[in-house]
Amino acid sequence: MSVLVPVFLADHPHHAAIIALLSTCEPETASCAGHSLAEVFSTLTRIPAPHRASPEQAIQCVEEIAARLRLISLDGAATLAAIQNAASRDIAGGAIHDSLIATCALQSKPDRIYSWNTRHFERLGQDVALRLTTP
Repeated sequence: MSVLVPVFLADHPHHAAIIALLSTCEPETASCAGHSLAEVFSTLTRIPAPHRASPEQAIQCVEEIAARLRLISLDGAATLAAIQNAASRDIAGGAIHDSLIATCALQSKPDRIYSWNTRHFERLGQDVALRLTTP
């Protein structure tokens, strides 16, 4: 699940922490993987009731994120390289998405990379692990 999903779930245990962090973000200083917006949309529209959002509600949430963060996307060559890197580290299945997110993050040369699943990201190399933290 994206680090950003709890922004929209008031009773989520990570809600307050991510709200506090996101409130300090501006596109000039903070970014996220562009495809993370699709992950937020997907999660919000499929979680069980009563938290499930309609597509209209979910797109409003995605637009709020996009207004606060610079979106980073990979071109075809960078996507292939990220997948190759993951394969060389024996990463399989859905964890490939973490590799794509980390690759996007590194493009913005961040001081920190935020995740609730630090264990998943630690496997992606020292450049990622050294910047990894929870909100």
